[in-house]
Order: sequence, then structure tokens, then C-alpha cells
Amino acid sequence: MKTYDLIIIGAGPCGIGCGVEAKLNGIKEVLILEKGEDNNQTIRNFYKTGKRVDDDYKGLKQDFLGKVKFNNGTKESVLEDFEKLIKDNNLEISYKSEVEKVQRNADDLLEVFTASENYLAKNVIIAIGKMGKPNKPSYKIPPTLLKKINYDLNSCTKDEDIVVIGGGNSAAEYALELSKNNKVTMAYRKECFARLNPINLEHIEEASKNKTVDLKMCFDVESLEDEGGKIKINYKNGQTQICDRIIYAIGGSTPVGFLQKCKIDLDDKGVPLVDDYLQTSIKGLRAGGDIITHHGGSIIIGLNNAYTIIKHIVDEN
Repeated sequence: MKTYDLIIIGAGPCGIGCGVEAKLNGIKEVLILEKGEDNNQTIRNFYKTGKRVDDDYKGLKQDFLGKVKFNNGTKESVLEDFEKLIKDNNLEISYKSEVEKVQRNADDLLEVFTASENYLAKNVIIAIGKMGKPNKPSYKIPPTLLKKINYDLNSCTKDEDIVVIGGGNSAAEYALELSKNNKVTMAYRKECFARLNPINLEHIEEASKNKTVDLKMCFDVESLEDEGGKIKINYKNGQTQICDRIIYAIGGSTPVGFLQKCKIDLDDKGVPLVDDYLQTSIKGLRAGGDIITHHGGSIIIGLNNAYTIIKHIVDEN
């Protein structure tokens, strides 16, 4: 497996800025992984045609630190500028590559997991936004149960009866983690797993054998009811189940859920704890842009974060 000098997660302003700064500072093997079909998904999807895009944010203005400059303009002109940066610096971007987690392996390299392929890198930068969009069930969830429904591990406590719904890697990892302190069921609508990587498959089968996770295959949820403050799950096969909490892992992700899977230390608001060089609690794993702010940040902040991160990586080598 090829080892990259740097893998960047996210092709927004901070991610592209990291890629450009890296190339201009002599870092050769650089890969950007972007879950969307194009770069700058937030600008493309949430900015109206012709909308102004400026370097300040809520009246906050900063000086540029690095080699990547930003020109105020419209949505269209800003996107053109970023496209030019990508082309001029020959940035390698793999689109439709949603990263599931990052972890340090036995060889002391960072391994980046996607649904289709794994990558190795000496350094990894998380440059994703705050907006996550987990898939939600088609059936209605009673309003009285909303506080008992999760799409990641945030707000989960101990000694609860929890049902994890889903059959992918996130579902398996959630079930395994929660089973340390809770009674856990993993319910999947199909008769066999098709998307689990070999390690997760081995671990979930072992947990089922050891009865630390109750594995229910061919259990597809039809509806939910409020049963005296607890959740009553009605399955399509006619069976029912009472539990304290449900974790949905049926596709999509939230930034907090992703960060938790990477085992990054977070503050009480779900923001990664980073040092002065924007390195997280995992050595070599850095974060920049909106994901490390509490209230969102400007494009210039993201580009300045890119400069800070790349300068530190270069100085270390």
C-alpha cells in the first residue's frame, strides 16, 4: 500500500489551502479525500447564485499568513479561483471518498479508512465543515422520544439498553464501543453483512458469540412507539423490543461522530482539542477550518490554519 506524505480530508477552502501550501513547501505525495462530487460543497450548495463571498466573517478580519491568497468576489468567481488553485498546483483529489475514521497502525503510520479503500499517510489533516447529514429513517419518530434518538455516540451514557440500527462499519463500531458499558443490540435488516471490513466483521461476530452484543439479523424496523418513556420498536417480522435508546447508523455521518471514531479528544461542545500548531490528541493528526471553531470561521481563517499546519509539518522534518 502506498504511503502518502500527507492526506487531507475535505476539499473546502482549508483543505485546498493545505494542499497548495504543502506543494509549495516541497511536500510531494499529497492526496485530498472529498466525500462530495466536487470541491467546496458548502459554497456550491448553500450560497445563492451571485452571492458575495468575502474574507471577513461576522466583522472579523485577519491578515493572510501563508502563500495562498483569497480574492473577495461572487460565489462563481471564488469557485473559479479555487479551481485554478487546484489545477495550477496539480492537486490530487479523490471525490466520492467519504472517510470513516483515521487511526494509527502498528507501523506508526496513520491509516485512513473509506468504504472502498484504505490509505496510509505520515500526516493527516481533517479539514471538514461542521455540517453533517446522517441518514434518517423513513418512519416517524414520536416527538417524546427525540431525546432518546442518536446518530452518533454523543450524549450516550452508561447502563442503558441500547439498540444500534444498521449494518455498516459505523454500526458495528458503535455497537462494540457501547457494549463496554451498556446492554447492546445490533439490528440489521438483511440476512448477512455486505459492507463490513474484515476486522469489524470478526469483532462483531466474536461479540455476538460472547453475548456482549445481541445480533439480530433480518430485523427491519417498521415503527416506534413511546412505551411509558421507553422506546418500543416494532419490527416488520412481527417482533417487538423495548429499549432506552436507539443509535441510527444507516448512512451519512456527523462531524462529531467521525471525530469520536478517530478517538480525538473533544471539548464539551464536540470541538477537537488542538495545540498551538493545530495538532489533535493523536500525533500527526491535525485539524483546521470550521471544525475547530465553536461558531464557524471565515475562509481566511481556514487558509491561515493551512499555513500554520503545513509550516509545523515542514519544521518537524
